[in-house]
Amino acid sequence: MTINQSGWRPERPESNTDAVPASFTGNKALMLEEALIFEIGDTSTTGVDIAGATGCASRLGCLARTAPIGLPGLSEPETVRHYTRLSRQNYAIDLGLFPLGSCTMKHNPRLNEKMARLPGFADVHPLQPVDTVQGALGVINELAVWLIKLTGMHGVAMSPKAGAHGELCGMLCIKAALEKRGEGHRKVVLVPESAHGTNPATAAFAGFTVEDIPANAAGRIDTDALKARLGPDVAAVMITNPNTCGLFERDLKEISDAVHAVGGYVYCDGANFNAIVGRVRPGDLGVDAMHINLHKTFSTPHGGGGPGSGPVVLSEALSPFGPLPFTTRDAEGHFQLIEEETAGDDHPDTFGRMTAFHGQMGMFTRALTYILSHGADGLRQVAEDAVLNANYILRSLETTLDAPFAESGPCMHEAIFSDHGLAAGFSTIDIAKGLIDEGFHPMTMYFPLVVHGAMLVEPTETESKAALDQFIGALRSVAERAKAGDAALKTAPHFAPRSRLDETLAARKPVLAYREPPMAAAAE
Repeated sequence: MTINQSGWRPERPESNTDAVPASFTGNKALMLEEALIFEIGDTSTTGVDIAGATGCASRLGCLARTAPIGLPGLSEPETVRHYTRLSRQNYAIDLGLFPLGSCTMKHNPRLNEKMARLPGFADVHPLQPVDTVQGALGVINELAVWLIKLTGMHGVAMSPKAGAHGELCGMLCIKAALEKRGEGHRKVVLVPESAHGTNPATAAFAGFTVEDIPANAAGRIDTDALKARLGPDVAAVMITNPNTCGLFERDLKEISDAVHAVGGYVYCDGANFNAIVGRVRPGDLGVDAMHINLHKTFSTPHGGGGPGSGPVVLSEALSPFGPLPFTTRDAEGHFQLIEEETAGDDHPDTFGRMTAFHGQMGMFTRALTYILSHGADGLRQVAEDAVLNANYILRSLETTLDAPFAESGPCMHEAIFSDHGLAAGFSTIDIAKGLIDEGFHPMTMYFPLVVHGAMLVEPTETESKAALDQFIGALRSVAERAKAGDAALKTAPHFAPRSRLDETLAARKPVLAYREPPMAAAAE
């Protein structure tokens, strides 16, 4: 292998793939073609022979099946091979760099997984007596203490299940605080263009009216425009920091002071906390509420529809309004779980409950393991390395791709590029599809909206320089092809199990049910 300006390059001669005939099976060596499970099995058979039951009556009554279930019958080897072959067609963080911006798709230490699977954590039941789950409650309580210390806040609600759920928790705390003050008339929430897209949706869902605040030419909040809009009808501002352009909002303390001066609250979207953990405490910047995505900052498995966790840290002004349940510890060191609102208690202002139980135990265990294994200095290095890697990508590619905020100073955890400068007819999606042929999952596309044809890249702190060089080389190569008008990019990917799809048609008219082909039905 050799390395050059474009990254790693294999020392092998170029081959003419057009001259190679297609394989009989459709397989490409170990990239195995796989049919639908209905096309493999037969709906008239099963994979296991079981004798019919005799001598007993059905107890299903009107719930008994009156027609065939229509599922294909496969043997165990056929079933295992089918799903294993499908799994090989997925990209994963265990295969390579996952450059999705705003997602923090980083490596998950196996130690965290081992701890989460320990008896007493993996098999704990939310309805067990409190005396039998003291260890689990201790984990929740210790994690809560760490989150409060890392953010410089006063309290934390542990039960929200993910980022947007945490946003809703914070906004409901703000709503309850305003109503307690007799200022329920404050209905306006200001959301900058550089905020995450869930922020305005969450504010609207909570009953507020959303107004946009523009970004300035440097990709940050137009502070003057925000201050000019503040008034007695403003309930809060929702700010993502670092923002979706990968930039730190330098004026956040000034903004917080201005919002507080008119009686409003400051909500900070903490999805990008990974970039500042151990370096900046949001509480010091005047933040009143902020959710933390444990499944991003603290390395819990992310994506695939699995469980998330979005604890919300709260300022002293909002802590009394936080949701139930929460943990407490008595003088003897015994943990209690406060789940009910009772007369004369010390939490009369809680807005209530957001979830049926206490939160995501597996996420809590993984996050605390990650924190304890890194320590305070290690968490600081997490942020520093994430920022270093992102800036390495930004500066390595700024002469190849348009980097709209390259002059705004160093970026934080992610680098943003645009499709400006590509050949006529070429856009971000062509670069993304070309990256698939290079063996990479594409970066986040067309987000944030403030950048035309945005390409948002977040390498995270877990990638080595060698891995970054390979990705930079691949992206540079594809970008140069797009700038040169390489027509082959318009039909990429060419080496993936499936070529380019009509994504608009697939989204609007998805085929969700299998229908037997007419010819096969007629043959029977």
